[in-house]
Amino acid sequence: MAGYAVEAMYLIASFLFILGLKGLSHPEKARRGILYAEIGMLLAVIGTLLNKEIVSFEWIVTGLFVGSAIGAAMAIFMPMTAMPQRIALSHAFGALAAALVGIAEYYQHLPNVSPGMMGALSAEVLLGGLTFTGSLMAFIKLQELMTGVPITYKGQNVSNISLFVLAVGIGTYMVFNPSHEALFIGLFVLSLVLGFLFILPIGGADMPTVISLLNSYAGLAGAATGFVLSNNVLIIAGALDGASGFLLSVIMCKAMNRSFTNVVFGAFGQISPPPAEGTPQKVAVRSGSPEDAAQVFKASKSVVVVPGYGMAVAQAQHAVQELASLVEKNGTTVKYAVHPVAGRMPGHMNVLLVEANVPYDKLIDMDDINPEFETTDVSLVIGANDVVNPAAKTDPSSPIYGMPILDVEKSKTVIVLKRSMNPGFAGIENELFTRPNTLMVFGDAKATLQKISDALKTSVHE
Repeated sequence: MAGYAVEAMYLIASFLFILGLKGLSHPEKARRGILYAEIGMLLAVIGTLLNKEIVSFEWIVTGLFVGSAIGAAMAIFMPMTAMPQRIALSHAFGALAAALVGIAEYYQHLPNVSPGMMGALSAEVLLGGLTFTGSLMAFIKLQELMTGVPITYKGQNVSNISLFVLAVGIGTYMVFNPSHEALFIGLFVLSLVLGFLFILPIGGADMPTVISLLNSYAGLAGAATGFVLSNNVLIIAGALDGASGFLLSVIMCKAMNRSFTNVVFGAFGQISPPPAEGTPQKVAVRSGSPEDAAQVFKASKSVVVVPGYGMAVAQAQHAVQELASLVEKNGTTVKYAVHPVAGRMPGHMNVLLVEANVPYDKLIDMDDINPEFETTDVSLVIGANDVVNPAAKTDPSSPIYGMPILDVEKSKTVIVLKRSMNPGFAGIENELFTRPNTLMVFGDAKATLQKISDALKTSVHE
């Protein structure tokens, strides 16, 4: 009877996972989707705890408390601006769990490991180990514990591919000769090395795609774990995770007009060094003060806010919302243009803006907002660079040529908040900054936005 109850819980959990994934397709339904997925995971855990094969609950309870403490600390103390890092760590922990389960199952079934199980174990350990170190590397780069610039060396792609082929070869050999324990451990160690090497040449510009790709790997490792344990809910959840992560990566690549191979092997995002002190500017830019920007906003009737990674770094999302509220009181309409690859994870800008209580219906996708820029009085660009660079449409020699961008240059006035004239992750100058309708306001985005808001408040009282 208990067996039927467990399978029923797994079936309901799987259905809730599908509903949760569907809910994530739109910001308004995302919270509900997460709730469905959480309930589904709770049912899956309860069903697993009812498994008759459990001998003792001591280690399970210990792991439950330790894992809950770590998860709670991450949720409470890591700010929303560090969401990409948190996601990377979650991928790492999940993938490591899958790999360790694979190793434990291998030794438990020796010497009677069937070819089918050995194939699943090899995939589980290879993908789990690769995703573990790859996600840790992503976390380290996102947290700026090491440079976010691609690290490359001669023959890098050839050696990486060769090591991956070697790992697959070892896994295939193990299917027919499962008793070689040293090779199995070698496969795990090699997978850890591969994860480190694969992320080493990835630059900050490609982190959104890489995060979703690592999510896909973690899902596939989970599905392989399901086959090893004969656990249906793990197979379904892992397959959903793997497929959705892969499709999201495809969408992200399309948004950048680049291929998978270019993202993984192209080492895109070589940041040019800043000009030496005293070096004259190649081109003149029109710069102004926060007070100048406030006057522009005061005279505007339509504003489009374009957030970028700089907004996350400055933790300026609340200051953005405050400014938007002020100009709306003046009768100005405010919308937010969100580029698919803005930030360091899919939906990064959406998450930050929603945290600042920006209404969902004001977050407009690139394809929907682009036709509106021609009639927009002010486009406010906050820390975005390559996703608003007109060179993507005008310069065939540019590394970002062909990438769909937000057409902010068509606005009557473009106000760009930036710390300096340093290039973005593509390492190229942004011709938007030199356009006659662009006003550059240099400084920390959060502080600048607060000064603009203060100037607007003062002008209202006057």
